[in-house]
Amino acid sequence: MLTSVTFCVFNLFMSFCFVKVANTKQPHILFVLADDYGYNDIGYHGSEIKTPNLDKLSAEGVRLENYYVQPICTPTRSQLMSGRYQIHTGLQHGIIWPPQPNALPRDSPILPEKLREAGYSTHAVGKWHLGFYKEEYLPNNRGFDTFFGYLTGSEDYYKKTNCFSTNFCGKDLRDNFKPILPNSSEYSTEMYSKRVIDLVNNYNSSKPMFLYLAFQAVHGPLEVPSRYKNKYAFIKDKKRQTYAGMVDALDEAVGKVTAAFQAKGIWDDTIMIFSTDNGGQILKGGNNWPLRGWKGSLWEGGIHGVGFVHGKALQKKGTISSELIHVTDWYPTLIGLAGGSLNGTKPLDGFDQWKTISEDAKSPREILLHNIDPLTKPVGVKLKESPFDNRYRAALRWRDWKVITGSPGNGSWIPEPTRENTSMDIDSSKPEQNIWLFNIAKDPVERVDLSAYYPDMVMKMLTMLQQLNVTAVPCAYPLADPNSNPKLHGGWWGPWEM
Repeated sequence: MLTSVTFCVFNLFMSFCFVKVANTKQPHILFVLADDYGYNDIGYHGSEIKTPNLDKLSAEGVRLENYYVQPICTPTRSQLMSGRYQIHTGLQHGIIWPPQPNALPRDSPILPEKLREAGYSTHAVGKWHLGFYKEEYLPNNRGFDTFFGYLTGSEDYYKKTNCFSTNFCGKDLRDNFKPILPNSSEYSTEMYSKRVIDLVNNYNSSKPMFLYLAFQAVHGPLEVPSRYKNKYAFIKDKKRQTYAGMVDALDEAVGKVTAAFQAKGIWDDTIMIFSTDNGGQILKGGNNWPLRGWKGSLWEGGIHGVGFVHGKALQKKGTISSELIHVTDWYPTLIGLAGGSLNGTKPLDGFDQWKTISEDAKSPREILLHNIDPLTKPVGVKLKESPFDNRYRAALRWRDWKVITGSPGNGSWIPEPTRENTSMDIDSSKPEQNIWLFNIAKDPVERVDLSAYYPDMVMKMLTMLQQLNVTAVPCAYPLADPNSNPKLHGGWWGPWEM
C-alpha cells in the first residue's frame, strides 16, 4: 500500500510539488525506453502494426496522452537521468557523437545514484548515449551496479559495430567495463531482453531493483529476423515493412520480460514505465500520423511521446491521462516512489507526477521548455520589441499554448504507409517565418498558426522563453577528437582520455 504526503515550494515560473511516498515495501522499477518509436507505431493509436503486449499493459495501467520527450536521443536520456532541461546541462544542441569528448555533466547526481542511495540495486541494459570519453562517464561509474549494452547512439543489430565515418569504425558492446565479442547471429532486441530475464531470474536480494532497459529498437539500421518482417508482407513500403517487424520484435521482447517478472512472483511489486525517446524517424520507416513533423523537429511529431505506466500500486487503473507530463518528471517521481531524497541535487526542472498518474490529479506542471538551441542557424528577422531572439530554434509550452521560434525542423504531415501509399502534406510555411503559435488542446496536429491573431500571447511566451534563457549554461558541443578512433583502442569504442 502506498500513501503520500505532498510538499510544495514555488519559484519564478511555476509551483513545484514533491510527493513523498511512504510505502511498506519499496517497489521494483522497470523503465523500458524504446528508441525512435513513433506516435503512430503502437496498436492503441490505431497503427497497422500489432503490439498486443504493449496494448494490454497500457490498457491495464495509465496511458499518458499529454506526455513529452525531446526530439532526439541524447537530450531525452539526459533529462530522464538528471531531471533537468538541456539548457541546464549544456546539451542543448544535437546528440553526443561517438568521437566527441562530451558527456552528461557530473555536477548533480543522476537517477540510479539516487535510487542506489535509497537502497536499490541498479541495472542498465541496452543503449547509453550519455558520453564515454572518460571512464568516469561510463554507466558503472554513474550509479549502475551492472551495465550490459553499448555506449554510442546506434549500431548494427547483429555485428554490434558503429561507424562514425569510413575511418572511425569500431565494435561497441560491454558487460560492465569489459568489451565483449558479440554473437553475430543474435539480434540485439532479443539479446537485451534475455539479459533482463536473466537478471530477474537470478534476483535473490532483499533490495528492490531499478531496471533500466533502453532498447536499441527501433532505431536504424533497418534490420530484423525474417519471422517478424514476414508478418507485414501486406505493407508495400519496404522500409515500413521492416520497421513493422522491428516493432513486433520489441513488443514480443517486452512481453517476455514482464512474463519473467510474473514467474518470479515480483510483478505485483513492480512499477513499469514505457516511453519512447523521440518521435519516429520517417526516413527509417517510423510514423507519427496525424501529428506534424518527425524525429529531430520541435513539431508535435518529434516530441509528443508514446508513454504509459503499469503497476498494481496505481490507484486508478485502465485510464487515460491528459495531464501535461515531461520526461524530466520521471526523476523526482521515481525517487519519490522509492522513498528517496532529492538532497544534493541541483535545482530540478521535473515535477513529481505520481499523484497525477496514479490518482488522476491535476499536473503541477504549467510550463514545459522543449528547448532553446543557441547553435542553430538564425532564420528571418527578430520581432520588434521581443525580449527573446526568435531567430533561434526554441519551443515552449504554457498550459494549452505552444510557441515555436527559429527553424523547428521538417513540418510536414506524413500519412501511414499502406498498400496504396498516399503523398505527404507538405509544410507551406515561408522560408523566413520564425514564429508559430498553436493551441495544442484544440489543435494537436498544429494545422492553424495563431501567431498573427494573438500577438499578446506570442509576446508573453517569448518573455517566458527569455526568462528561461537567462538560466542557461553554455552549450557544450566539442569537435571530434581523433584520439577517439577505435583503431587506437583495439577496435572498440570506449574511453580515450585519462
